[in-house]
Amino acid sequence: MIGAGRAEREAFILANTRLQRPPHTPELELHLADEVTPIWRMTEEALKEIGLAPPFWAFAWAGGQALARYVLDHPEIVSDRAVIDFASGSGLVGIAAARAGAARVLCADIDSFCEATIGLNAAANGVAVEFTVEDLLNAPAPAWAATILAGDICYEKPVAERVLAWLAAARAAGAEVLIGDPLRSYFPRCGLEPLAEYQVETTTELEDMAVKRAGVWRFP
Repeated sequence: MIGAGRAEREAFILANTRLQRPPHTPELELHLADEVTPIWRMTEEALKEIGLAPPFWAFAWAGGQALARYVLDHPEIVSDRAVIDFASGSGLVGIAAARAGAARVLCADIDSFCEATIGLNAAANGVAVEFTVEDLLNAPAPAWAATILAGDICYEKPVAERVLAWLAAARAAGAEVLIGDPLRSYFPRCGLEPLAEYQVETTTELEDMAVKRAGVWRFP
């Protein structure tokens, strides 16, 4: 919301979501919207007035759930490591990394509303994470990042191409890079190493089916 402080943003989140456990990561609780249509319609109607972008932060997307599940089940991926949760949205993946023992977690999203969302969600799960609204794609990945996690970043072609190139460069520089995705249109069909596959419960309000096949891949 244009001009709104963090307290106003938190109040908006609390008024339009409730604490829920994502189906594939029941260990975690997030402030999520019960229904897609009301909050999405409301933000579309109010967009010009309050400057609120579509609330991607209000939902636990299938690729993020898959990646968070993998991190929780394989803590060695992040344990005692500095981690970036790229395009973090609700912060699900970053919070999973913090719960799995990451030494540092930076959640990065260009939607500034995510700062309040992630703050509330991190507190609900008893972890501390950092947040930046900086577009990390404008520079090489920070050298301190040992692991970069990216969930559901292949939904638009220009964004997917830019992010994948950035992640490939980060891998070439030595970072471990994992992607969670339900095989969206612009997900690369080759060049990545598959690590796991899950059947993730979702909703037909968000996806084309009630259960999505989502996987986790590693940059080789």
